Amino acid sequence: MMRMAKRWGLPGAEVNPLEGVKQKDPENRIERFLTAAETQRLKEAVEESPNFMLRYIVALLLLTGCRKRELLDAKWDEVSFDRKTWRIPTTKTGKPRHVPLSDDAINVLKSIPRFDTCPYIVPNPDTLKPFTSVYNAWDNARRRAGLPDVRMHDLRHSAASNLVNSGQSLYVVAKVLGHAQVRTSERYAHLSDDTLLHAVNAASQVTGTIWAEAMPEVKGPVLPAM
Repeated sequence: MMRMAKRWGLPGAEVNPLEGVKQKDPENRIERFLTAAETQRLKEAVEESPNFMLRYIVALLLLTGCRKRELLDAKWDEVSFDRKTWRIPTTKTGKPRHVPLSDDAINVLKSIPRFDTCPYIVPNPDTLKPFTSVYNAWDNARRRAGLPDVRMHDLRHSAASNLVNSGQSLYVVAKVLGHAQVRTSERYAHLSDDTLLHAVNAASQVTGTIWAEAMPEVKGPVLPAM
């Protein structure tokens, strides 16, 4: 901002007080993805939470990849069960977007208890208004699951990782998560070891040759095979 102000010649911007200050490394990002086993442990933990809405919140965050605040403020009239979509009227980018709802997500939504005259999907049962925070319930559940390092935002990371590991492209991930640019989704494009192994095995089969059997015999002293 200061560089731009100086470029525009704005009064008071002749000297940039931040010049020379080291900026944070843009690649210094925390990335945490839940494994299938961790997801199961988390599911069991949130189902034991005194905050019974937490089970629905965690499930929908994992199944939709939405942001926490988007879900906490969501209303029933924004969901179309026929079209299997959820319209988020205002997102982080300031634009509305449509989130596709899987069959599992639909089933979770239909299992949520509704309150008379309450328009919100996962409201605070005491106030029938959106939760201002669910941190205490979340913190207790993640520790009970043995996952004290997992943040609620990591559920969004995990949703994207699950999409990629199921064979979806980064373009699809970007559309589901609501990223304006595909390159933003690259940080979520974590590939599991099994996915990578499947990819290289598939690539080797395309050659149509069994390379180990085609190698010529080597005479003389050689290192033992591993």
